[in-house]
Amino acid sequence: MHSTTTPHWWHCAPLLAGLLAASTTANALDLSAATTAALANDAGIQATRFATESQLERLPMAKAQLRPNVTLSGSINNNQLETTTNFGQSDDNYISRNLTLAVRQPLYRPNLWKGMEQAQSMVEDATAVLRAEEQNLTMKVAAAYFDALQTEDQLKLIEAQRTLTLSQLDAARNALKAGTGTRTDIDEAQARLDMVQAQALEARQNAEFTRRTLSAMVQQPADVLAALDPKRLDLLALNPTDLQAWLDDAEHNSPELQALTARVRSAELEVDKATAGHKPTLDAVAQLSSSESENVTRLFTKYKQQSLGVQFNLPLYAGGYVSAQVRSAIAEASRARMQLEATRRDLQLRVQREHRGVTENAAKVQALEQAERSTAQLIESTRMSHKAGVRTVIDILNAEQQHLLAKRDLAMARHLYTVSLIRLWSLAGQALPEKIATINGWLAQPTQP
Repeated sequence: MHSTTTPHWWHCAPLLAGLLAASTTANALDLSAATTAALANDAGIQATRFATESQLERLPMAKAQLRPNVTLSGSINNNQLETTTNFGQSDDNYISRNLTLAVRQPLYRPNLWKGMEQAQSMVEDATAVLRAEEQNLTMKVAAAYFDALQTEDQLKLIEAQRTLTLSQLDAARNALKAGTGTRTDIDEAQARLDMVQAQALEARQNAEFTRRTLSAMVQQPADVLAALDPKRLDLLALNPTDLQAWLDDAEHNSPELQALTARVRSAELEVDKATAGHKPTLDAVAQLSSSESENVTRLFTKYKQQSLGVQFNLPLYAGGYVSAQVRSAIAEASRARMQLEATRRDLQLRVQREHRGVTENAAKVQALEQAERSTAQLIESTRMSHKAGVRTVIDILNAEQQHLLAKRDLAMARHLYTVSLIRLWSLAGQALPEKIATINGWLAQPTQP
């Protein structure tokens, strides 16, 4: 039986978060630490957990209504009785006492039995909602984490481009002084440098914003992050590859659908509960009472009474209240079923989108890896041609620009592949802590300077 006196693990969340912050001081923040900290510190998740605790108590409350109800009642009164007859008037002062022990056991109450089944559905709903909220937060943190990594990569690439452009500008100036260059080469390099500096300013602001966003989610500094290691990245992590298998997993394991399915069941049971308003009820009743001077006709007399029997109740007319309640419950059940169907269709679309994102970005990563190697070779070839007088500084800058763009697109494709994979796992209802641990194995701590 569920006990409200047993603390749940999330009650220790602040302590766990503090220990986590201390343990990540020396190392960079990784994805596992980020998601754990967010789950421990997020106020919305905390509210959902307390709401779940509240809903868990519905089942014990429903069961209690089917068990014997025992009451003990008593009274003691000081009475003053004034009696007037044809023969005169008399005044009596007396003490009356009453003590009653009553036991009532429901024998036939269909609404209470349906209420217990409904409470079980509500518990399943609340549990699934909590799981869905935790998965949603995990996905948001993962997206924010890789967004921060992406903006950091972009900033590094732009800074590298700025350094290369500066060197090319110096080379163009030296070539002009030596009589082998042109003023056009200098102007082109200067124009590229001015544009790169503007891009660097924007990239630096984006990187700072994404770090702050992630830090706000995990409630701890996110200045240094463990980066994705291309050598550890598993492009074959999608298992199975068949889309239909993922759709089937989502249909059976999605906490979002599980919550809505439980709500449909609860709404259908509400119809049964409302219909039970037309049915009779039967209770077993036992009573033991002791009284003294209970009425004015037998003053100063003591009584002891024991009774055992059944109590039958048949509702005949309630002004149409029960019928209206049934119609309302039927409409609510229909609404719940339609909401479940709409969510099921939307979930299928989301699974298809993320599955396509995983497969397309996996292929894109492989293509961009080859493009990175090709553009790197292009830079070397262009530099050799420039020394031979065939190519210009502009050609070198263009080749370097292509290489940096390929590296930028490659890093973005890797991050998109990883985030899409996490989202697909979540939509399919798979255990995210284990999957996050898998992704965390693809990360590497930054090298210490």
